[in-house]
Order: sequence, then structure tokens, then C-alpha cells
Amino acid sequence: MTALPVVPSVRAVRDVVRRLAAIVPGSHRVVSCYLKLEPRDKTRGKYLIKMKNRIREALALLEGQTLDRAVRDAVAADLERVRRYFEEPGRLPPSRGIAIFACRSLGLFEALALPHVHRSRLRVDATPLIRELVALEQEFGTILVAACDRTGARFFEVTAFDVAELPGLMAEATRPGKFHGERQAKKGTVLAGGYGEHNYNMRIRQEKQRHYANVADHIYQIHNQRPLAGIVVAGIGVDAAALVPHLHTYLHDLLLGVVKLNPKKASPGEVREAALFLRDQRERAWEQTHAEAVREALGTGWAVNGIDDTLRALGKGQVRTLLADGQDDDARIDDAVEDALRQRTQVDVLYDEKARRAVDGLAALLRFRR
Repeated sequence: MTALPVVPSVRAVRDVVRRLAAIVPGSHRVVSCYLKLEPRDKTRGKYLIKMKNRIREALALLEGQTLDRAVRDAVAADLERVRRYFEEPGRLPPSRGIAIFACRSLGLFEALALPHVHRSRLRVDATPLIRELVALEQEFGTILVAACDRTGARFFEVTAFDVAELPGLMAEATRPGKFHGERQAKKGTVLAGGYGEHNYNMRIRQEKQRHYANVADHIYQIHNQRPLAGIVVAGIGVDAAALVPHLHTYLHDLLLGVVKLNPKKASPGEVREAALFLRDQRERAWEQTHAEAVREALGTGWAVNGIDDTLRALGKGQVRTLLADGQDDDARIDDAVEDALRQRTQVDVLYDEKARRAVDGLAALLRFRR
């Protein structure tokens, strides 16, 4: 059994995808499993209950298929391996998702920690379902985290499977220590040098502003070299958000938020977790936006709502954005998600309660009117 890395490297994931993509259809069957591992899914073993239900459904479907007994037995054994894997909490990664691919006939058992999955699902097919893996890296993009204070800045690139620290920036050096003032004697009286202290503090403020402007310009240059999917600003105290006003106007829409992290001590793991948290918050906001767009477009022919209508639109290649209820267990929704990924259609699985109320299992924003 393949050991599960906490966060696999991009190269490791691509190697797995290449091996899975090379599997050609035959008499064998491959079990493909995607499982969400959000905190709410881990509460009281909810993830295990969902997976056991899907395994039972898969076994029931298997009995109705015209497969050799040896193939059915092999699939049943693979499903049992998957179940046992999930029954050991210590095997679960700290990430927000996991994918498992199993086929005893091919000597296959791969487990990959994922930053997220669209929805928990399990499928038995002649080939592994890898479209979500293939799309994940591109959909996630690159999030840049800028952790800075008045003395310097550190930059991190967070992708679907990696976090890497980039070269940082140092602020201009200023006179060390506190201002002690200028003392002058006049008729036996000691006066504080107010102008000297004022000038010192002004110089500190100006250097600080120049530093944040340089950091913002550096971020803009990075974005021009390789477009970013999001930006996170990190810092401590009241200065955590001091960089934000300096960001280029074009970059404000990419700002996912501000987090409290010590720029000098933050580890890559802490940086990645903060970026994923803010990305999840942005995803919830997009869910509400897309759900509202469906409500507004239904009367104009630019949207459909309901599983049957959405499946018909998907079959015609009409869907621009697929909206799927993340809590609805209808198997047709899993099929629709897979089909949408095959068509390279945007997939938005709704978990926000308000957004879910606008969707009857499935809905879609359309490329062209009905």
C-alpha cells in the first residue's frame, strides 16, 4: 500500500496521474474515490458514514452487472480495502480532501492528499476517474502570500500541492534604537529637542511607506511574470493590513484577505494553511454569487434549475457553470460533476446553506440561451 504524504509534491501528483492515465480498459475494474475532509466532515466520523453508504451502493450496483464472478470479487475486495483505509483515522491527511484509486488486478492502490475535492463520491469503472486531479492544479492556480513588517517581507507561492518560499525584500536601514532627543542647557533649564524627535519619527514613517510601496511593486511584478489566482497579506498587530492600500489597483480583486502571522517566524505549513482557509472563505462567497446569478437568469433563459433540466443542458454542451448541491446524495449529481469536468466546464459545488436553497440538486448558468 502506498504511504500517504501529508502534501504530495506537484511532481509526485503528476507521476500518479500519468500512471493512472496509462491504464487501458480491460476486464478489470478500478475503484476511484474522492472524499471531502473538511472539519465538518470529520466531526463524529461523518466522512466514514458517507463512505460506507457509497460502498454499499457500489456493491449493490455491482451485483446487477454482467461481470465475471472473479471481477466482482476483486472489486468487492478493493472496496473493502478502501473501507478499512478510512476506518483508521491516523491515515487521514490534515488536508481538506483525499483521493484513492484501487485495483487489485493491476496491483494498484494510490492515496493522494488534496487541498479540496468538489464532493465526496465513489465510482467503479474500467478506468480511473482522474479528471478532477488533472483540473485541480489549473483551477487552484497560484496564491501569493506576502508576510511583511516594517523591516522586511517574505513571499510564498501556494499551489494545489506545494508551498515554496521566494526571495524576500529588506527594508531600508534606519538609525537603530530609540530617539533620545537633543538636550541643551539654557539658563540652567534642560529642554527636549522636539524638532529632532519629530524629524526622526517622520523619517521612520516615510521609510515604512517606501518599504510597503516596494513590496507592493514586487507583488505586481510577480503577477506580471506569472498571473496569480489570489493574494494573501500577512503580518502582526495593527500593521498586518498596512500593505493593502499600496497594492496596485489591478490586484485588489485578487486579495483573499489578511491573516495574523509573524513574518519572521511563520513556517511554510502555517502560511499554506492560512492561504487555504482564506481561499475557502472566498469559495463560499462565490457560491452565493453564483446561486444568486441562477435566480436572476432563470426567467431569461440563461440558466436552468433541477437535475433533469441541467443534465439535458449538459448533454448539449450548453453549460458554462455547473452548480451542484454538495449535500444531495443523488448519484446523478456525481455523474454530472464528472461530465462537466470532462467538458472543462466550471464546477461549483455548493455547501453554503443559503446558496444550496437556490439549487434543486443541480443548476447551471448557460453558454447560450435555451
